Amino acid sequence: MLNADGLYRFLEGKLPAGLEWLRQMVQINSWTENRAGVNRLAALTSECFAALGFRAESVPSVQPAYGDHLILTRAGEGPTQRALALVSHLDTVFPPEEEARNGFHWQPDGDRIFGPGTHDIKGGTVMMWLVLGALRELEPEVFRQTTWRLFLNSSEETLSHDFGALCRARLDAGTRAALVFEAEGRRGSVRRLVVARKGRGVWRVTAHGRGAHAGGKHPQGANAIVQLARTLDRAAALTDYGQDLTVNVGLVRGGAGLNRVPHEATAEGEFRAFSPKVYAEAQAKLLALGGEGEVASPLDGYRCRVSVELVSESPPWARNAGTDALLAVWQAAGAELGLEVEGEERGGLSDGNFLWQSVPTIDGLGPHGDHDHCSERSADGSKLPEYVEVSSFVPKAALNVVAILKVLSAGGS
Repeated sequence: MLNADGLYRFLEGKLPAGLEWLRQMVQINSWTENRAGVNRLAALTSECFAALGFRAESVPSVQPAYGDHLILTRAGEGPTQRALALVSHLDTVFPPEEEARNGFHWQPDGDRIFGPGTHDIKGGTVMMWLVLGALRELEPEVFRQTTWRLFLNSSEETLSHDFGALCRARLDAGTRAALVFEAEGRRGSVRRLVVARKGRGVWRVTAHGRGAHAGGKHPQGANAIVQLARTLDRAAALTDYGQDLTVNVGLVRGGAGLNRVPHEATAEGEFRAFSPKVYAEAQAKLLALGGEGEVASPLDGYRCRVSVELVSESPPWARNAGTDALLAVWQAAGAELGLEVEGEERGGLSDGNFLWQSVPTIDGLGPHGDHDHCSERSADGSKLPEYVEVSSFVPKAALNVVAILKVLSAGGS
């Protein structure tokens, strides 16, 4: 059995080197639309894992403006057919201009390190490095005999669907689990792992009216903006917190001048739900908003028409037996280490949404921090930028190591 004291000592000794890798990663702007920066980060990440025996492969995104996805592989040696998939991503949400404007950069402050990607998700990538390093050093036969495949998405922040398909196509036979290294949640001192995520559908509503001069021919017009507003009110009213269903109107466009009755107006939004049934019902209700509108020309009764389309969707990651079994493994590992672990259903999406139906998947295996997607800091402290807690790395890495050994020692997939 792995000695916990020895595991902690090893991880504490490796943490300074891990934080140095993190510093170098954070210094590279890897905003999704900064293709060159994302690819530089991929090269650095490949270098980071090369000493552990990983071979790098770049796979172009289906979006030419985005960087390449990165796959790092270390093939297992020996007759055992067991493999694990570890998942992170390369991109952040911060354009370089925003980082410069807000002075948002690598900034240690006590137990916190502020900076773009420290928490989401470069800290998670370093967590993978710590865990794999500990396994290679302390359990060399297990490490050697296992096929390790690391998938790093170049454009996770845009919910790129091609990455999920890439992962599913490359999962090895005998893959025991997909482990996603997004940041952990906390409830007091309790570590929270992600066991379900909402699905997300992006919709577009277009109201088609009839233009007219706003002064001389106003009765002839059928105002598309007014029609759109009424339709959006119905869409937003579909939100049902009791069913964990949210419908959000995010963007509205319409009109070409104050002296014209607008002939067209468009809005885009999203809806999210944990339950596949609730998700499907919400989708049907949104699509049913299309058809003839009620806003009409006073002159001749010409009516607006409404069209509704689903632009893209990411399926719900529903609570399931495979994920719950993995949660039980992490809880057992936590009990051995004196750490309390529980599951949480998280509203945001991750690459786990595209993997859980193919292989048992668990998320939230990264370090702890806060303020994802925020670069601003206010003088009164009411706004703080993204940060990671240094003290969260070693205990979480120990938890992951012990749990992974349990997963790999299990009799089957």
